[in-house]
Amino acid sequence: MSNSKRELLEALELLEKEKGISRDTLLEAIENSLVTACKNHFGKSENVKVSVSPTTGEYHVWQEKMVVENVEDPITQISLEDAQAIDGKYNYNDLVNVEIKSKDFGRIATMNAKNVILQKIREEERESIYKLYYDKERDVVTGIVQRYNGDNISINLGKADAILTAREQVSTEVFKPTERIKVFILEVRNSGRSPKIFVSRTHPELVKKLFESEVTEVKDGIVEIKAISREAGSRTKIAVYSNDPDVDPVGACVGMNGARVNAIVNELRGEKIDIINWSENPAMLIENALSPAKVISVIADEEEETASVVVPDYQLSLAIGREGQNARLAAKLTGYKIDIKSETQAREAGELLDPDEYDEYDEYDEYDEEYSEDEYSGEDYDAQALYDEEGNALEDTASEE
Repeated sequence: MSNSKRELLEALELLEKEKGISRDTLLEAIENSLVTACKNHFGKSENVKVSVSPTTGEYHVWQEKMVVENVEDPITQISLEDAQAIDGKYNYNDLVNVEIKSKDFGRIATMNAKNVILQKIREEERESIYKLYYDKERDVVTGIVQRYNGDNISINLGKADAILTAREQVSTEVFKPTERIKVFILEVRNSGRSPKIFVSRTHPELVKKLFESEVTEVKDGIVEIKAISREAGSRTKIAVYSNDPDVDPVGACVGMNGARVNAIVNELRGEKIDIINWSENPAMLIENALSPAKVISVIADEEEETASVVVPDYQLSLAIGREGQNARLAAKLTGYKIDIKSETQAREAGELLDPDEYDEYDEYDEYDEEYSEDEYSGEDYDAQALYDEEGNALEDTASEE
């Protein structure tokens, strides 16, 4: 094997590894470039055949010519004498393959052939990068912060740069160049020059994918994340369910000494994460979703997707949360409009009987003992709030006493 052929094969192998372009595609590009060179040199290429060996790098170019008595077009015709000089078997009207030496091509033809190869390589590289990241759409990848472009941030993903728009940024996060962060790939567009990749740090799926990568039980499908609601940079609630009765879904997600959930919290720069048990019972799910607040009663209307919740008086502010966040996230998580009232408000409205009026109400004593004012250090509020399935406050009559 000559040095030039060996160099060609080495170049093909290098391009295949670095650019992700298959050898067959590269060989096809070389064949097309030789056809283009023939067209530039001879003026036509309809009768040109090219062959390139993928194992040896050897290539041949032929012109197919017909044997005629009087040659009028030397590009497509050949005399009987010249044909028989190649092989004595040829006769009139036979087709003869006449080999062309590429070194006979002119400089312009050679440059055009080179440009054809380079153009094909660029096209295939773009397509390879597009396919690579298109397959990762709706997934989490690690990127390196490059620079700020106005309000947007350029994130290098390895083989391409992604765009983290202002809308998909968490307002409390500030990044430095060369910092490594995880982002959720929202969309990959196949544009003219290079693929456009849009990523997010605010999408709820980012949290879900982080749990999949950190918690083996979630990745294996033993534990399912049934629902998720998020206010990026502040708080996230996720509802989890175990397909194995021997596996505690909340414990699996929290990990030993909180190691698993803390790793995710650190990646999200301190964002709080509430992990609750999923339940097919809407009332139970809503009660869990309002955690860490404790609930006295939940009445859920599945048809209307509304729920009336009663909490101890000194738990009301905790149930609603700062600026209504806890109730808002619970509404998003469950899909129910949630009407939260204190125990006193519910009793005044006739929605909750006095303890003395119950025949049996052992649970009241438990609540009374567990949530005594000595143990609860929060402010007392006379408040109630109603939130829709989007988590928007429909009514807020909170007033500090």
